[in-house]
Amino acid sequence: MSGSSGLSTDPLSDAERVDVRRFCGYPSYGSGASGFQSWRFFEAYGTLEFRLSNMSGSEYQVVRQKLAALYSLEQGIPDTALSLDTSEAAVWKRNPSEIGDRIGLFESWCRRLASFIGVPPGPGLMSQASIVI
Repeated sequence: MSGSSGLSTDPLSDAERVDVRRFCGYPSYGSGASGFQSWRFFEAYGTLEFRLSNMSGSEYQVVRQKLAALYSLEQGIPDTALSLDTSEAAVWKRNPSEIGDRIGLFESWCRRLASFIGVPPGPGLMSQASIVI
């Protein structure tokens, strides 16, 4: 039995769609399809919007399962701030790369979501090295 089988098969809510966009690395959609930043002008954005509107019930379940994991992973990043002031306590030592490790894991799951939906990771998931001005 799939881990997502108990989740809703209904189409995604507006809030879920916003979360999918941002987790996949795409900028905010705004209040409508107007202006030069509109998804209509970029094939990947259009594909993302089409797929979000035309998934099967079981695909909505899988997306919701991935969103649940991403919410938890996302919250883990700022939670590391609680221990940034501790370098060493008794035998416990802070992992100095914890924030980078958490961000890497989070972005890996974001890329998995984009891959499942069938779109390339958006500009928000591009590494700084791949941005050309």
